[in-house]
Parts: sequence; C-alpha cells; structure tokens
Amino acid sequence: MISTDILKTIIPTIISFCVGILVTPLVSHYLYKWRLWKRSDRGNQIENPEIAKDFSRIHNKEAELSTPRIGGVIIWGSVLVTILIVFLLSLFFSDPIFEKFNFLSRNQTLLPLFAFITASLIGLIDDMLQIFGKGIFFVNGLSRLRKIGIVTIIALIGSWWFYTKLGTSVINIPMGGTLDLGMFFIPFFVLVVLGTFSSGIIDGLDGLAGGVFTTSFSAYGFIAFFQNQIDLATFCFVIAGGILAFLWFNIPPARFYMGETGVLGLTVTLAIIAFLTNQVLLLPIIGFPLVITSISALLQMITKKINPKKKLFLVAPLHHHFQALGWPTYKITMRYWVISIILSITGVIMALL
Repeated sequence: MISTDILKTIIPTIISFCVGILVTPLVSHYLYKWRLWKRSDRGNQIENPEIAKDFSRIHNKEAELSTPRIGGVIIWGSVLVTILIVFLLSLFFSDPIFEKFNFLSRNQTLLPLFAFITASLIGLIDDMLQIFGKGIFFVNGLSRLRKIGIVTIIALIGSWWFYTKLGTSVINIPMGGTLDLGMFFIPFFVLVVLGTFSSGIIDGLDGLAGGVFTTSFSAYGFIAFFQNQIDLATFCFVIAGGILAFLWFNIPPARFYMGETGVLGLTVTLAIIAFLTNQVLLLPIIGFPLVITSISALLQMITKKINPKKKLFLVAPLHHHFQALGWPTYKITMRYWVISIILSITGVIMALL
C-alpha cells in the first residue's frame, strides 16, 4: 500500500506541473502581447568588448530580441498556486488526509519559501528594468554588484535563522562525520549562497537551466524524503514540477526565457535547501553543471586579467565554449542533462550512505 508520505509528495508535484501547463498559454499570450523582451542588446555584458565578436557568432540576437524574458514566473507562480490549493483544502475540509497534504511548516519550508519568493521578485524587478529601463542607470537592469548585495542580505537572514532559531552550526561530511563551524557557519552559509547564485549564468541555452535545476531539486527532494523531512521533500518536488511545466515550453525553440526571475529564485533556494538537509557538501556534486559553469566564467575572467590577449575558453561560460566549437545546442543541452542526472543520483546515494 502506498504510504501517505509518498502521496503527499506526488500529488502536490502533479498539481504544480498541471497548474504550470494550464496557465502557460495564457501567460505566454500576454508576454508576447506586451512584448516583454529586451529592447536592444545593450544589456549584454558578457565579456565585452574583447570577445563580443565570438559571442555574437554563436548567439542568436534576433531570437533574444523577440523572445520574452520572464518565463520564470510560471515556475514560482505554479509553486505558489499549489501551496494555496493545498492550504485551502486543509482549511476547508476536516478530513485528516487534507491536513496531511499541507506542507507549510516553520522548521522545514518557511525559510526556503521566503527566499524563493523574495529572490524571484527581485529577479522580476531586474528583468523588467532590462525590458523597460530608461537611461544609463537602468538600461542593464540591476547591476551585478547590486544583485550580489541583495543576495548577501538574503543569505545573512538565512544564516541568522539557521544559527539562532534552528541552532545549527554543524555541517555533515558525506559518508561519515560532522564539522562544527561555530560562528564561521554564518560566513560559510553566505559564501555558499553567493556561489550558487553565481551559477545562474547557466541560463544561456534553450532548456539547459530547466533540466539541470529539475534534477538538482529532485535529488534534494529524495534526500529530504529519506531523512524524513517530508514537508521539505514535497516543497522540492513541487518546485521541480513547476520547472518541468516551464521546460515543456522551453525545449528548443524556446517560447520564452527563464530570466532572472526564475534563475535568481532557484539558485538561492537550492543553496538554502542544501543546508536544510544538512547535505550542503554534496551540492558541488548534485549541482555539478552549475558549479562548472561558475568556475569556467571565473577562470576566464582571471585569465584575461593576467593576460588580456589570452583566453582559456573560446567563449565563457563553458556551454558557450562548446557552442563556439561547433556543437549543436541540443547536443550540449542533452549532455548536460545526462551528466546532471548521473551526478544527482550519485549525490543521493552518498547522502544515504
């Protein structure tokens, strides 16, 4: 017989996916009706001016300037609608089964939900500034430095919650042992969140980010489930359901891009969930495509600082390097998905061991 805990994770996930599938045609209609895409390519700050020629060779500017940017609203919108549906069912029906399905809890889902909503709304503001921003100050949206500052504030709130409210300062070492960081848990938490946030540049090819985020959140969903963090597991799978609905329409050719409103919320939330499961040291494995994306961009930047005439990659981050080598975008995306699935399974096994 299927346990209630399994149903609790499966049913809200299906609801999230169905909500996303149902609302996307309407959302897509208005995204195109209101022309919610970049007005020009002035916002493109990727390695300008040295490799602008290389990047323009692999980058479809015409598609970018005619494809809506804020598709990420479908993801967090699906999650919020699902939470509302489940909450209302538990509120208006006295049957214990409906109360059981409510996965909002103070110690498991309140903090990641706060981070998810806050970061997604900040990302939405950034996207809208890139679309409608006027003048030099707003044409590129929020500057990288401002976004780092905002994410740092969110991370500090999260670290304070963990350290003072949950009394957490110990991190788990995979396959045995723990490490008590004491007060150093707070800066470590902030660095992990910022590091995961920097991986948001993976949103560069149709379907790439969606597939990687789906496997990463699903992996932590399984870890949380086997650790009896059922509310957190459900939250992870509900996010994965929303991403899958987005991915249904984002497979090449993409109907819209995830945008900062999707990427910012997902990266920050993934880092916080890694801490909540106490498997943060597995994040580099489970989220390896995210990690290698950040590292490749960082190495390219360092190389250029040392020698402006030398490039480690043809174009950074790494997936654009493969594009410059002549790989078809669908091949890059599918191989990233395969690697992400294999390493996510590896991370789950290591957590169980």
